[in-house]
Amino acid sequence: MGTSGSKGIDGVGGVVGGGAAAGAGGGDGDGGAGEAWHGGAQLYVSLKMENARISGDLVPHVCGSEPIIGSWDPSRALAMERELASMWELSFVVPPDHETLDFKFLLKPKDAATLCIIEEGPTRLLTGGMLEGDVRVALFKLNGDDEVLEFRVFNKADIVSPLDLAASWRVYKENFQPSRVRGIPDISINVTPTHAIEDGSAASLELDLEHYVVPAPTAPPVEYAANLAATPASLIQTGALWTNDMLLSDGIQSPSSVSADFEDHSNHKKNIETLVADSSKKIQSSGLIESKSVGTFTPLQKQDGQKGVFVDRGVGSPKLPKSASACSLASGLSFGSAKTMPEAAGAVAAGAVADRLHGSKEDRKLAIVLVGLPARGKTFTAVKLTRYLRWLGHETRHFNVGKYRRLKHGANQSADFFRDDNPEGIEARNEVAALAMEDMIDWMHGGGQVGIFDATNSTRKRRHMLMKMAEGNCKIIFLETICNDPNIIDRNIRLKIQQSPDYADQPDYEAGLRDFKERLMNYEKVYEPVGEGSYIKMIDMVKGQGGQLQVNNISGYLPGRIVFFLVNSHLKPRPILLTRHGESLHNVRGRVGGDSVLSEDGELYAKKLANFIEKRLKSEKTATIWTSTLQRTILTASPIVGFPKIQWRALDEINSGVCDGMTYEEIKKIMPEEYESRKKDKLRYRYPRGESYLDVIQRLEPVIIELERQRAPVVVISHQAVLRALYAYFADRPLREVPDIEMPLHTIIEIQMGVTGVEEKRYKLMD
Repeated sequence: MGTSGSKGIDGVGGVVGGGAAAGAGGGDGDGGAGEAWHGGAQLYVSLKMENARISGDLVPHVCGSEPIIGSWDPSRALAMERELASMWELSFVVPPDHETLDFKFLLKPKDAATLCIIEEGPTRLLTGGMLEGDVRVALFKLNGDDEVLEFRVFNKADIVSPLDLAASWRVYKENFQPSRVRGIPDISINVTPTHAIEDGSAASLELDLEHYVVPAPTAPPVEYAANLAATPASLIQTGALWTNDMLLSDGIQSPSSVSADFEDHSNHKKNIETLVADSSKKIQSSGLIESKSVGTFTPLQKQDGQKGVFVDRGVGSPKLPKSASACSLASGLSFGSAKTMPEAAGAVAAGAVADRLHGSKEDRKLAIVLVGLPARGKTFTAVKLTRYLRWLGHETRHFNVGKYRRLKHGANQSADFFRDDNPEGIEARNEVAALAMEDMIDWMHGGGQVGIFDATNSTRKRRHMLMKMAEGNCKIIFLETICNDPNIIDRNIRLKIQQSPDYADQPDYEAGLRDFKERLMNYEKVYEPVGEGSYIKMIDMVKGQGGQLQVNNISGYLPGRIVFFLVNSHLKPRPILLTRHGESLHNVRGRVGGDSVLSEDGELYAKKLANFIEKRLKSEKTATIWTSTLQRTILTASPIVGFPKIQWRALDEINSGVCDGMTYEEIKKIMPEEYESRKKDKLRYRYPRGESYLDVIQRLEPVIIELERQRAPVVVISHQAVLRALYAYFADRPLREVPDIEMPLHTIIEIQMGVTGVEEKRYKLMD
């Protein structure tokens, strides 16, 4: 991209980013208008100067406004790096909607600290990553006016994703030389401040991390993942159907179709023995492939002649499916569920409504049926997917057949129970699978939308039985997890022995290990990979590198979102640190919204946070710091050095609209109806010309996807409402609880993500 007459990003000249944020402030009503821009992408700007006859040892420098150097003091000017014999370059990262930056080039001798020659002419201006005006030449007068040195000036701006930024920074840190990650030559960020930190130096701040640990509020004990599945209703409440009242305990009720037809409910109540006998019939797959909802895939030929598609982990991520606004869909529709469609569910609800109002009745309900050998991560995947879909507002429930088996036949079944030549064991296992499927269909008829059916389902007979039961009731997508890494399998087996109720009464660990391996061998003898119907295959994706995602006959809004989530998920352990910005002046004054600076306590917290991060992540070279675009989070992050910082507009505080800058007492006095509406339903309440919590959740989905994709630690410095929504995802909290989640100031919440699930730890750095 040239400097004179050049075009901007995507061929558009001038300013690249969206409009500036409308501001934000303290409390859960803080504001910050503006949509997420490219999922947190930044502008990578490169300034270059070229002169084939550079004089002596003069080195080009740049001085100017933040974030280039932060000072007009020539002694603190930032040196440009020699790229070629006659080319010098300086690169930096700015937000896409950054304010106009003014700066000048200057020449300094290598060994001189103060002597410099400033370029002639007016100050240079950088807007939207592009230089303004006639910017092709920089002139320097040497030896008075006797000699003029002329440099050609070039300017280029590129969009850089958070992942590319972190990758480039990692290469730079590890090699201490300009990198070439996707053509990015260098990143000049996080230069250690030259001035001393006043009233909070590293030496004066407590660095004993355990000193700050505080109990997490109502922290749940570590529990075996399968026990988090739905309670087997058919074994506890004889003849009882799932009702909407029961469903409402899990979060927002998804909109049901206009007529909740229960007449066909008895169709799936077939004799179990007949189903098992019929399941020997060969299943014919349609072979139809639609991948439009899950991005661009590469054709793959399978052994049975079917065409399929696969996603390589190294390939760029598919984009989220686009959907029209739900506003027009919400009006004029009468839904049969206990709650109507959430007022502010946006594109998420629009897609859900579209899925429900189009296609056959069974397509309105979705069953994700897990397939795979034991110890392949099925239950962990089921729990993770359940959490994600619930957080988006879809009624989702996890049904674990092992939980049914333990309740029906006891937890102390030996490996013989799982032999392929044990007819009693086969019948018992098919029976509990059918009971779980019946419960799931009952629940769907009561208003549920997505059921996660968690079992090995390792034979075509079993899968045929489930498909017969699903006919006319729900659409089935098989999700097969395949792992070929013996080390990972061995680790999962050992975790199973330690945590599963099947071995809770087995005092001899080695005996339990032998029994489970024998059980595994029994499954391996009869295992038949999925090749029928609609399916997703996760192959060696547990480590997040080098795996594949195969997709066959997948179409529709919600299935596309599920595929997109799975292709970005992995199990590599890494911490995610959540913290609010330091106390702001609006926090002190009790005002909503605005874009105020930090108070004295807030500035002190920023320094303590920097020291905390330095110690906690000192061995993590690839960690990143994420902030919103509002200055109180940027100021909180400013003392942190050694890590790239990325600004996300999606992390801006909830937009309080016309209430921006007011106190809640003023809102109560001036707009009493708005005050009462918010008090009644904080989740769905939308500030006039502002946002609701559901709006915030919708715009945070790209952040969640990126957090799931990251393999290195991430520090998120954001705002109360935003962090409540993010925390609700990791903690699997019902959406109705989001507005009331405790998110105190000056406290760090560390979320540890790994194969054993999600664990939480809290550090309170200040009272």
